Amino acid sequence: MSKLPLIIEREFIARVRNRTFVIMTFVSPLVIVGAIAVISWLSQVNKDETKKIAIVDETGLFAKDFDVINGITFVDYSAVPIEIAKDTVISNELYGLLYVPKKSNAKNIANSIQLFADESPDFRTLRSIEKVFEEKLTEQNYKDFQLDISAINQAKTEVDIQIQDFSGEKTSKIANLVKMAFGGIAGYLLLMFVVIYGNMVMRSVIEEKTNRIIEIIISSVKPFQLLLGKIIGTTLAGISQFIIWVIIGGLLLVGIQYFLGIEAQPDTLEQVSEIANQTGEGQQEKIKLIVQDILKLPLVALVVLFFLYFIGGYFLYSAIYAAIGAAVDSETDSQQFMPIVVVPLVLSFYVGAFSVVENPHGIVSNIFSYIPLTSPIVMLMRVPFGVSWWEVTLSLSILVLSIIGVVWLAAKIYRVGILMYGKKPSYKELAKWLKY
Repeated sequence: MSKLPLIIEREFIARVRNRTFVIMTFVSPLVIVGAIAVISWLSQVNKDETKKIAIVDETGLFAKDFDVINGITFVDYSAVPIEIAKDTVISNELYGLLYVPKKSNAKNIANSIQLFADESPDFRTLRSIEKVFEEKLTEQNYKDFQLDISAINQAKTEVDIQIQDFSGEKTSKIANLVKMAFGGIAGYLLLMFVVIYGNMVMRSVIEEKTNRIIEIIISSVKPFQLLLGKIIGTTLAGISQFIIWVIIGGLLLVGIQYFLGIEAQPDTLEQVSEIANQTGEGQQEKIKLIVQDILKLPLVALVVLFFLYFIGGYFLYSAIYAAIGAAVDSETDSQQFMPIVVVPLVLSFYVGAFSVVENPHGIVSNIFSYIPLTSPIVMLMRVPFGVSWWEVTLSLSILVLSIIGVVWLAAKIYRVGILMYGKKPSYKELAKWLKY
């Protein structure tokens, strides 16, 4: 193992000196931040576009209730006959025409309201328009049935269930959503890292195999050392690139926000500010509970376990990627073996997104937390919901043993495959290589 540091150093330097690696390290943050800036700008331009809808209200009940809904302005055309109103809307290039015909009762009115438009408004806008009609027609029904509206309004009761544990500590209703967000981000980062840098390991093996450099290297070191050094060196290069992305991306986002005046989420900020400015004790209590839920998350454990599962999961999948690279002569030939990597990754993400969210401590979530190929992602998604240390220890122990086993098996394939040219091995052939 004395040559392992040399192999790691060689692999790391080879990765970071690669022209594509250097370009992608500095261009990727520019592309990602540029895309965010363009999307923000297009979103702002889209919001600035003024839309007008004419309303012809033959009942005289609704026209005054429509002013502005979701940025759409309503113009009262009730004094104009419907056919003339249609022509006017078309000639003036308005967005649409809302027509409320005169009917005998509220039910008939509700079933005869029409919206004329070349393009349908989004669901949220349409639902807001329907809500205006529903509230007004319901109020009209109260009057028709001679019901006391004030008494009905006073009788209405909103239920706000307070959630707290048996020790009396309160929690917010979106506590699970907060936990799901933290776990989902951690699992998604691991998945992306494995796919991007696992492919880098595989391409590195194929490149050395194609150039016949491997024949010289393999005469001096054992395949196991070479495979382990390649995985560690690529991991260090990947982590270095990831850190540079975070730093450059953060600086670019701050620069764009301050110098170009583009805000990432103006609506969200306005909503947060609006909520914060509300003096109601109920709203303040909700915000306080959400902050408490975030602070109660096992943040230290989440960071530590993210690092452990991140490294463990990457090592496990990188060994498989390296074995695949050793078995084939080109990336095209590697596609037949990709299900070995892709299926467990996709399965673990879907198990995390559905089973863990519904029941983080259920049997499905537990089983997939111990399977080595799925445990890095599934367990990371479970951690914010609270996982006992013995479960984490057992899961990590199985993962570490699996890494040793998979690296050992991958090294056996690697030892035979890197010197094999011009042959497309099958799964049966790979099984034979393990016996050599």
